[in-house]
Amino acid sequence: MPETPSQINLLHLILDASLVVQGVMVLLLIASILCWMLIFSFSKRLRSAESEDAKFEQLFSGSVNYKLISQRARGLSNISLSAIFQDAYDHFNTNLIDNKQVDLKDQLERVLRVSLDRKQNSLESGLSSLASIGSVSPYIGLFGTVWGIMNAFLGLSLASQASLASVAPGIAEALIATAMGLFAAIPAVLAFNHFSARLERLHSTRALMCDEIAAALLLEASLADA
Repeated sequence: MPETPSQINLLHLILDASLVVQGVMVLLLIASILCWMLIFSFSKRLRSAESEDAKFEQLFSGSVNYKLISQRARGLSNISLSAIFQDAYDHFNTNLIDNKQVDLKDQLERVLRVSLDRKQNSLESGLSSLASIGSVSPYIGLFGTVWGIMNAFLGLSLASQASLASVAPGIAEALIATAMGLFAAIPAVLAFNHFSARLERLHSTRALMCDEIAAALLLEASLADA
């Protein structure tokens, strides 16, 4: 006797699915877990970077003693704005010691740009994985659904008595794959858009701050020459 809709159990549908559909479900479950791990990791990383950038900006604007700023900034994260300043300040000191101040402006701008890009790449690590999960998961789920429906209709063609009740469980278990694909994809897409916007704002803020750092260090060099 076929099961009525009220008797159909979600767990039974998953366990009764074909191996291919079960494999798709396991893959989507792993993708969903990875997605949430990346979301929590990005949230923590960006929150830390934004907080430490704010601390450095307050430190930089409150003092003109760049040696003291450098010493205090060493306690901050190596992906924060303080690390970018440290790269520029080390290069600045090297050029002053070696008396190579002719192209100091271009060199400082290059060091700041390279350091900024490196720190940005570190912050963006894993963002492409979120994009991949968001774009691929629905298609993986759809593949599982198509495969499950094919099996359901093949089973129906071999049945002695065809009815909707006999094919409904097979279609239902196949549609679970699509639901799991969307469950993995939707948070990934939303998180990707959210983090991309935050990273873009962070990069813009840091780029402006890099201009201030370069101007301040060049002013320090000109005062040293006077």
